[in-house]
Amino acid sequence: MSKQLRVGMIGYGFMARTHSNAHNRLNNFFPVEHKIVLKACTGLEADKVSQFAATWGYERTEDDWRKIVAADDIDIIDICTPNNTHAEIAIAAAEAGKMVFCEKPLARTVAEAQTMVDAVEKAGVPNMVSFNYRRVPAITLAKQMIDAGRIGRPFHFRANFLQDWTISPDVPQGGDALWRLDVKAAGSGVTGDLLAHNIDVAMWLNGPITRVTAKTETFVKERMHNITGKMEPVGIDDACLFICEFANGSLGLFESTRYARGHKALKTFEMNGENGSLAFNLEEMEYLDFFEYKGTEADTRGWRRIHVTNGEHPYMNRYWVPGLVIGYEHSFLNALADFVAGVESGVPAEPTFRTGLQTQKVCEAVLKSGRTGAWEETGVEL
Repeated sequence: MSKQLRVGMIGYGFMARTHSNAHNRLNNFFPVEHKIVLKACTGLEADKVSQFAATWGYERTEDDWRKIVAADDIDIIDICTPNNTHAEIAIAAAEAGKMVFCEKPLARTVAEAQTMVDAVEKAGVPNMVSFNYRRVPAITLAKQMIDAGRIGRPFHFRANFLQDWTISPDVPQGGDALWRLDVKAAGSGVTGDLLAHNIDVAMWLNGPITRVTAKTETFVKERMHNITGKMEPVGIDDACLFICEFANGSLGLFESTRYARGHKALKTFEMNGENGSLAFNLEEMEYLDFFEYKGTEADTRGWRRIHVTNGEHPYMNRYWVPGLVIGYEHSFLNALADFVAGVESGVPAEPTFRTGLQTQKVCEAVLKSGRTGAWEETGVEL
């Protein structure tokens, strides 16, 4: 295997770990033509960057992301930094002719996201935004079943994403690991961080979301800021509820919060159609629940649970024998495999930055509706 894809990682936190794990394991599981090589990484704190590089096997560290973007021995820029830095890094990478792999959400605003789309499309470089849940085999199977008409005409899509880690008012905002609570860094709270995942999956499975009406709430109004050391207003949404209309005429109901005591990452969806329904729960991610009405006898009609581990299920022929499960980390590995396969075939893997822009449009409409209380058009491409 002579071809290489040389990675420059921007960031060293939780998401950088998930991406680095995928980079390290890709060639163990997927027969792509290119070998992934971890060349360089960078971040704000030199000691943490050095430790990260040693742990994951990066050849060198740099003290400025611009050096990695400009380096001749880097092919892919992998952006795992706070949301307020995505646009500047991605645009510079595209202008340098690099492929760009970016964590979600694409940016803080539609305007920022549009500049990123314009840059990668002008440069003609491969690009992907990391909505990894598409690559959970059970969710990919749901997509295949929906596209095959197994549930028929869709009527409802409902989803939630519940956590509980910010309930205490003593949790500060800003700085390393807590930038998600700082609106200047994050752009929004649960809408961009959690619901963006649900929105991306929903539109992948059920088509464009055209209108929304939302309610958002910030339960703790002030928090200590780690950088300034002062009590400052909290600008993010702690909770968000919205209903929506899809272009196909179906209705949607979404909920996300970081104030659901007892839930660490309860992410679910259910889709109801004329001929059946599908349901998924991230806490039992190896299963897809399916109710089939058409073609079944009334006395045996009911929900069935599909254990998504067989070789004929999406991605599973790359891993273990039937019955043995894969986990959260494999969703990133599956996404990277599709990205690299897209580079090799010339057919871009989804979701591209342009697709990520559509999710950004829905998020922005949701936040606007949360302020106005009115129905808002999303402007998503149909």
